Amino acid sequence: MRISKKVLWLGAVCVGLWNSEVVAENMQPVVPQERLEADGDTLGIAAQADEIDLPEVEEIGVNPAVPEQLLRARFAKLEKSIPLTYHKSSHEFVEYFIYRKAKFTKTMMEKMPLYFPLFEKTLQKHGLPTELKYLSMIESGLDPRAISRARAGGLWQFMPATGREFGLHQDTYIDERFEPVKATEAACTYLKQLYNIFGDWELALASYNTGPGNVKRAMRRSHGTTFWTIYNVLPKETRSYVPQYVAMNYMMNYGNYHGIYAENPEYIVPNDTIHINGYINLVTFCETSGIALEELEKLNPHLTKKTLPDQTRNFVLRVPSVKYTYLVSNRNVIMDSCTKRFSSVMLARMDSTQRDSLGNSVVNSLASVAEEEEVADRIETKIVSKKSSYIVRKGETLSSISRKMNVEISDLKKWNHLRKSNIAKGQKLIVYKNVKRVVGQEVRVASTRTEKEKPQNKHSKHRYHTVQHGDTLWTISQRYGLPVNNLKKANKIRGNDIKPGQKLIITS
Repeated sequence: MRISKKVLWLGAVCVGLWNSEVVAENMQPVVPQERLEADGDTLGIAAQADEIDLPEVEEIGVNPAVPEQLLRARFAKLEKSIPLTYHKSSHEFVEYFIYRKAKFTKTMMEKMPLYFPLFEKTLQKHGLPTELKYLSMIESGLDPRAISRARAGGLWQFMPATGREFGLHQDTYIDERFEPVKATEAACTYLKQLYNIFGDWELALASYNTGPGNVKRAMRRSHGTTFWTIYNVLPKETRSYVPQYVAMNYMMNYGNYHGIYAENPEYIVPNDTIHINGYINLVTFCETSGIALEELEKLNPHLTKKTLPDQTRNFVLRVPSVKYTYLVSNRNVIMDSCTKRFSSVMLARMDSTQRDSLGNSVVNSLASVAEEEEVADRIETKIVSKKSSYIVRKGETLSSISRKMNVEISDLKKWNHLRKSNIAKGQKLIVYKNVKRVVGQEVRVASTRTEKEKPQNKHSKHRYHTVQHGDTLWTISQRYGLPVNNLKKANKIRGNDIKPGQKLIITS
């Protein structure tokens, strides 16, 4: 027996498993002294921190490995509402984040101050364990604009359809899956639903990754009732998902002990908000207000274009607080410069002809755009509210109707004198929609007559729109100011289904 113990001991030394903790000479203290001593007592390791006030760091050998006993003890200390089960896979991921992905671990430490206050506040509001905040690190690497190969997006990686199901608006200009506050609200709602289904946090986390249907199928196939009893029949990615979460939880609490530190932590930029109604060019807005476009995009990651369209209503735009006073004092000048849709086209028209080095005439490409928009440029429009009615269908709620009609729930309640959100099938609701009314029809008539005198191709009035992810017939009709029926008739569409990449005729 003695010989075998010696052999095992020598083998452990050779592969770096005999991993006594040493003190780094130039490392700054980052962990309270009592926490270090407690670890030493638990593991039977001599706490050198009594002599030198510095944290202990695991020694990195030729073949580095963290002792199993160490991880089991620390997992037990960290565990709160969500089990942190020791498993070979979670052990491997701890070492992966220490030795192979130290840069990623460091980045996560640096981004914690940027998003964790929001996560903790929202999780507490929903009555969920605050340690769920580490899940977003596995999902997106705390990148609000992250998009997976499967088109899942945002901090919490919502698929487009799931995002819409949880109230995250998506169109050509805005994708609320990338908006940290709303996406975190949606993620908390979803996680709460999953926990209510399974009553087990490890199963809830697995189903967040692969879907509750896949988890239930794995339970039926294996006759298991816990994550670890269905582990072998889960998809490979999901088998790694919970262990990765456990490892990341560990690294954010014990990363300093392994020599990984947040050198340049990121913090929330103090910001204020302004409400946008109608068209705005965000590049021009930044130029005239002195705000860096990169900074504006960072504060508003859900903006997918550098403009917002005419139909924009009450969009909340975050701006740096240091620029807010200047914005308020110069609001008229700034907004006039960035809300005139045709200002750049007019400039192009004024200088539409240039000459190259040989003296030949060269037409500016924007000039042709100016000619196409000439009639529209002369026509003034104003926004008016048009009253219409909507009959509630089976299964509809105020929330689903508000999304369908592109109005706020509070407005629906106000228009229909509703105190609560309860509605019934067949109930008639009043809805007010903002529509454009053309002022100066005589200009359009005159220009149309002139055009009729000229020979034209029968398709000359047609424009085309390529369907994007999240587009519906309703949003496209609103964008171009067309009735949905006209859009369907022009494109010979019977139902309401359209597909990304489909080209639609937009008739004038």
